[in-house]
Amino acid sequence: MREISFDTETTGLNPRTGDRLVEIGGVELINHVPTGNVYHVYINPQRDMPEEAFRVHGLSAEFLSDKPLFEQVADEFLEFVGDGTLVIHNAAFDMGFINFELERCGRRSIPNTQVIDTLEIARRKHPTGPNSLDALCSRYGIDNSKRVKHGALLDAEILAEVYLEMIGGKQRALILDPDEEDVLSASAEGASEPGELGSFNARPRPAPLAALLKGDEFAAHQAFIEGMGDSALWKKYGG
Repeated sequence: MREISFDTETTGLNPRTGDRLVEIGGVELINHVPTGNVYHVYINPQRDMPEEAFRVHGLSAEFLSDKPLFEQVADEFLEFVGDGTLVIHNAAFDMGFINFELERCGRRSIPNTQVIDTLEIARRKHPTGPNSLDALCSRYGIDNSKRVKHGALLDAEILAEVYLEMIGGKQRALILDPDEEDVLSASAEGASEPGELGSFNARPRPAPLAALLKGDEFAAHQAFIEGMGDSALWKKYGG
C-alpha cells in the first residue's frame, strides 16, 4: 500500500480569488513505513506575497521569482503521486489549490477517493480537540521544534509521524524478523472470510503446552464442542 504524506504552502486562502501555490512537499510511505523517497518543489506564483502569508512560511516573492511555474512541474508531480493515496491534514484546503492548479494547466484533477484527511481522523479520535498539527504533535510526543515557520516538506514529514501514531502503523515497523512480516502477509492473503484464519505454516512450539483441563472438565469441554455442530471453529482448528 502506497501513501504520500502531503502538504502545501500558498499565498493565501482561496485559489478562486487569485491565491496560488508556492510550495509542495510529499513523503512516501509503503505499508505505513517511510521509504526516504520524497517530493519537494518551490513554485513561482507570478504575483506578490501578502504579508500575512509571508509571516506563516517565510517565502518571499523575490525568493520565488526564479522558481518553476506549476505547469512546468505538473507532470512530474502527478508521476510522483501516481495511484498513491494522499494523506493530508485539512485536505479540503490543499486539494482545493492542487486541483485548481491542475485544471488551470489542463491536467487531470485528483479525486477525493485518493485522499485521506488526517484532520477528520483526529476529530473522530479526539472529539474535544484541539486537533491542529502542533497540538497532535504535543499529544503524541512528536518533536516539532524545527517547525519555527510552516514548510511543506517539513510539515509533510511531521504529518507522517502523526498519521502513523493515530493509526498505530508504527507497530509494523517494530517487527524485527523479516519472516514474521511474511507470516503476517500470508495470514492476511490466505483469509477468505471475515474472522477466518489464513493458511500459513505456524512455527511449532519447542515443547507442547500442558493441558489446562483435567478429567471431568475435559469431557465437559468436548461435550460442549459437540453441541456446537460440525461447523464449529473449535473442531476446524483443533480446539
